[in-house]
Amino acid sequence: MEGKNALNGRIRIQGSKNAALPILAACMLIPDKCVLKNCPDITDIGYMCSLLKSTGAVVDAKPVTGQTGLCLEIDAQNVKEHRLPEKYVSAMRSSVVLMGAMLGRLGEVCVNYPGGCVIGERPIDLHLSGLERLGAQIWTEGNHIHAYADELKGAVIAFPFSSVGATQNTILAAVTAKGTTVIKNAAREPEIVELCRFLNQAGARIELSDTFMEQGKLVIHGVELSRLHGVEYDIPSDRIVAGTYLFAALAAGGEVRLENIPIGQMDSVCGIITRMGAAVVQCPEDKAIQVNAIDRDRIVNIPYIETDVYPAFPTDLQSPLLAAACMAKGRLILKEKIFSSRFRIVEELQRMGADVTIDRDTAVVTGGRELEGRNVIARELRGGAALVIAGLCASGITTVADCGYICRGYQDIVGDLAGLGARIGYVD
Repeated sequence: MEGKNALNGRIRIQGSKNAALPILAACMLIPDKCVLKNCPDITDIGYMCSLLKSTGAVVDAKPVTGQTGLCLEIDAQNVKEHRLPEKYVSAMRSSVVLMGAMLGRLGEVCVNYPGGCVIGERPIDLHLSGLERLGAQIWTEGNHIHAYADELKGAVIAFPFSSVGATQNTILAAVTAKGTTVIKNAAREPEIVELCRFLNQAGARIELSDTFMEQGKLVIHGVELSRLHGVEYDIPSDRIVAGTYLFAALAAGGEVRLENIPIGQMDSVCGIITRMGAAVVQCPEDKAIQVNAIDRDRIVNIPYIETDVYPAFPTDLQSPLLAAACMAKGRLILKEKIFSSRFRIVEELQRMGADVTIDRDTAVVTGGRELEGRNVIARELRGGAALVIAGLCASGITTVADCGYICRGYQDIVGDLAGLGARIGYVD
């Protein structure tokens, strides 16, 4: 990409990766056909579809005329295989949520430790302890995890901290467990709500009450597997992709309208962008957000931001914020509270001329310095997207290598940004 070009125009936001993956896993529970609309056409969705096929499910992916993304038809009537192939599991951490679904459907699963982006310590202890509380026997052999249950039974499970993946896995196992399961300190991210709504439409009995949203207490009444039935479901739009493009507009300047936005999920991001000096207009009736960052003299860093669980500022947008902060005037202190090694982008930003220092879980950015185009390397998904943002602002040419990481979560970041006037393209 060649930097120093303001962004202008509109983008329609793709379907949500973080919502689609656990819902695809949930389809394994249902001995019927499900149809998922607005699925993003990204690498991780392809991996998950391959995992479903390996168990005996039939998956048909169809493009939708006039829309981005895919319509996926999943027929899981003949699921039989409980061993998941290593080549897909090792490529994607989200594959771990299949454990709960497979236990609920077959009573058995064998999977190797999941892979994906390297962004610090991401143990799956909470996943396994939740499944054990429901009656699963779990043991390891080398790099493989085995889980077995004659019968899953409801239990009270209190997580020591809020974990999205562990909450999803426990929900999937508890749906067909005998009795009632109560999850305390459950994650409250929008993707958890979407998973529960999908399962309820398919015949599950999950209480989505005010107590859940206020306290993180989730109640699941187990049902017979035969009660679950196929449904059609629309995958919501992706709040992280939307946030990435908002920070791209803030960093590069210009005026951008984002459409098909999950407006109610964007408050923390829009609040920060507004405080940094851009004009943000939310249009709930149109599901759109307009951001104006034309006046560059107004774009300044705010003193302190920290990531945290929803509804606070999301860790997945920490790297895009970091890239935008390099262009804003003044200093930002950014504390990462979720993952231990999510500052891998800093070395690449420093090579581009950014003034960023790291002290354990905190980055200090002194913005306003000119960035210079460089050959940089994407080392994980969101950091790779953030390097694209940095390249949009830098003088000269920036090349981002290992962009396969970016393709795991962004359907067409090059096409989207080119549509806004960025000089960007793929190279061999």
